Amino acid sequence: MAEVQTSTNPGEMTQRFIEFVLMQAQNAALFLGQIPNPQTGKGEVNLEVAKMFIDQLAMIQEKTRGNLTSEESTVLRNALSNLQLAYVEVARTGSSPAPPEKSAPETTPAGEAADQEPEPPVTGAEGESRKKFSKSYGA
Repeated sequence: MAEVQTSTNPGEMTQRFIEFVLMQAQNAALFLGQIPNPQTGKGEVNLEVAKMFIDQLAMIQEKTRGNLTSEESTVLRNALSNLQLAYVEVARTGSSPAPPEKSAPETTPAGEAADQEPEPPVTGAEGESRKKFSKSYGA
Protein backbone atom coordinates (compact mmCIF):
# COMPACT_ATOMS: atom_id res chain seq x y z
CA MET A 1 0.00 0.00 0.00
CA ALA A 2 1.32 3.47 -0.85
CA GLU A 3 2.20 5.74 2.04
CA VAL A 4 1.47 9.43 2.16
CA GLN A 5 4.56 11.56 2.61
CA THR A 6 3.98 13.77 5.66
CA SER A 7 7.26 15.66 5.90
CA THR A 8 8.61 17.84 3.15
CA ASN A 9 11.90 19.62 2.73
CA PRO A 10 11.41 23.42 2.98
CA GLY A 11 13.49 23.91 -0.18
CA GLU A 12 11.23 21.50 -2.03
CA MET A 13 8.14 23.37 -0.84
CA THR A 14 9.65 26.66 -2.02
CA GLN A 15 10.32 25.15 -5.43
CA ARG A 16 6.77 23.78 -5.66
CA PHE A 17 5.27 27.13 -4.69
CA ILE A 18 7.36 28.97 -7.29
CA GLU A 19 6.37 26.42 -9.94
CA PHE A 20 2.71 26.92 -9.01
CA VAL A 21 3.01 30.71 -9.30
CA LEU A 22 4.79 30.44 -12.64
CA MET A 23 2.16 28.03 -14.01
CA GLN A 24 -0.63 30.43 -13.03
CA ALA A 25 1.31 33.33 -14.56
CA GLN A 26 1.87 31.34 -17.76
CA ASN A 27 -1.86 30.61 -18.00
CA ALA A 28 -2.65 34.32 -17.57
CA ALA A 29 -0.06 35.22 -20.22
CA LEU A 30 -1.64 32.70 -22.59
CA PHE A 31 -5.02 34.41 -22.27
CA LEU A 32 -3.43 37.86 -22.62
CA GLY A 33 -2.18 36.78 -26.04
CA GLN A 34 1.48 36.84 -24.98
CA ILE A 35 1.93 33.12 -25.58
CA PRO A 36 0.63 31.53 -28.78
CA ASN A 37 -2.16 29.00 -28.37
CA PRO A 38 -0.53 25.58 -28.86
CA GLN A 39 -3.42 24.38 -31.03
CA THR A 40 -3.68 27.38 -33.35
CA GLY A 41 -0.20 28.88 -33.08
CA LYS A 42 -1.75 32.34 -32.68
CA GLY A 43 -1.99 34.63 -29.69
CA GLU A 44 -5.58 34.76 -28.46
CA VAL A 45 -6.96 37.24 -25.94
CA ASN A 46 -9.59 36.39 -23.35
CA LEU A 47 -9.48 39.16 -20.75
CA GLU A 48 -12.07 37.53 -18.51
CA VAL A 49 -10.04 34.33 -18.08
CA ALA A 50 -6.75 36.24 -17.83
CA LYS A 51 -8.28 38.38 -15.07
CA MET A 52 -9.36 35.23 -13.23
CA PHE A 53 -5.77 33.92 -13.15
CA ILE A 54 -4.42 37.33 -12.11
CA ASP A 55 -7.03 37.59 -9.35
CA GLN A 56 -6.10 34.10 -8.14
CA LEU A 57 -2.46 35.15 -7.84
CA ALA A 58 -3.52 38.30 -5.97
CA MET A 59 -5.56 36.15 -3.59
CA ILE A 60 -2.60 33.82 -3.03
CA GLN A 61 -0.42 36.86 -2.31
CA GLU A 62 -2.90 38.17 0.25
CA LYS A 63 -3.56 34.82 1.94
CA THR A 64 0.14 33.92 2.22
CA ARG A 65 1.34 37.36 3.37
CA GLY A 66 3.96 36.88 6.09
CA ASN A 67 4.32 33.15 5.40
CA LEU A 68 6.55 33.25 2.32
CA THR A 69 10.31 33.18 1.96
CA SER A 70 11.87 36.25 0.37
CA GLU A 71 12.39 34.30 -2.87
CA GLU A 72 8.74 33.15 -2.98
CA SER A 73 7.51 36.65 -2.20
CA THR A 74 9.70 38.21 -4.89
CA VAL A 75 8.60 35.73 -7.58
CA LEU A 76 4.92 36.19 -6.70
CA ARG A 77 5.14 39.99 -6.53
CA ASN A 78 7.03 40.25 -9.85
CA ALA A 79 4.72 37.83 -11.67
CA LEU A 80 1.64 39.64 -10.40
CA SER A 81 2.86 43.14 -11.26
CA ASN A 82 4.02 42.07 -14.75
CA LEU A 83 0.66 40.43 -15.45
CA GLN A 84 -1.30 43.43 -14.17
CA LEU A 85 0.69 45.76 -16.45
CA ALA A 86 0.20 43.41 -19.40
CA TYR A 87 -3.54 43.23 -18.66
CA VAL A 88 -3.84 47.02 -18.69
CA GLU A 89 -1.89 47.26 -21.96
CA VAL A 90 -4.00 44.61 -23.69
CA ALA A 91 -7.25 46.11 -22.37
CA ARG A 92 -6.24 49.56 -23.66
CA THR A 93 -5.38 48.29 -27.14
CA GLY A 94 -8.87 46.91 -27.66
CA SER A 95 -8.38 43.33 -26.51
CA SER A 96 -5.95 42.37 -29.22
CA PRO A 97 -2.42 41.06 -28.75
CA ALA A 98 0.53 42.66 -30.50
CA PRO A 99 -0.11 42.21 -34.20
CA PRO A 100 2.02 39.43 -35.66
CA GLU A 101 4.22 40.30 -38.60
CA LYS A 102 2.55 39.08 -41.77
CA SER A 103 4.58 38.01 -44.76
CA ALA A 104 1.58 37.30 -46.96
CA PRO A 105 -2.09 38.25 -46.64
CA GLU A 106 -4.26 35.51 -45.26
CA THR A 107 -7.34 34.40 -47.14
CA THR A 108 -10.47 33.03 -45.55
CA PRO A 109 -12.34 30.18 -47.25
CA ALA A 110 -15.75 31.27 -48.53
CA GLY A 111 -17.60 28.85 -46.22
CA GLU A 112 -15.98 30.31 -43.11
CA ALA A 113 -16.56 33.91 -44.16
CA ALA A 114 -20.31 33.31 -44.43
CA ASP A 115 -20.40 31.93 -40.88
CA GLN A 116 -18.73 35.02 -39.40
CA GLU A 117 -21.19 37.88 -39.26
CA PRO A 118 -19.93 41.22 -37.96
CA GLU A 119 -21.52 42.31 -34.72
CA PRO A 120 -23.68 45.43 -34.95
CA PRO A 121 -22.19 48.53 -33.32
CA VAL A 122 -23.24 49.10 -29.73
CA THR A 123 -24.89 52.43 -28.99
CA GLY A 124 -23.95 54.37 -25.87
CA ALA A 125 -27.09 53.57 -23.84
CA GLU A 126 -27.13 49.95 -24.97
CA GLY A 127 -23.44 49.49 -24.13
CA GLU A 128 -23.87 50.95 -20.66
CA SER A 129 -26.72 48.58 -19.82
CA ARG A 130 -24.64 45.55 -20.90
CA LYS A 131 -21.44 46.67 -19.17
CA LYS A 132 -20.30 44.31 -16.44
CA PHE A 133 -18.32 45.25 -13.40
CA SER A 134 -14.64 45.00 -14.13
CA LYS A 135 -11.62 45.36 -11.91
CA SER A 136 -8.95 47.78 -13.03
CA TYR A 137 -5.27 47.25 -12.35
CA GLY A 138 -4.32 50.90 -12.15
CA ALA A 139 -5.90 52.07 -15.39
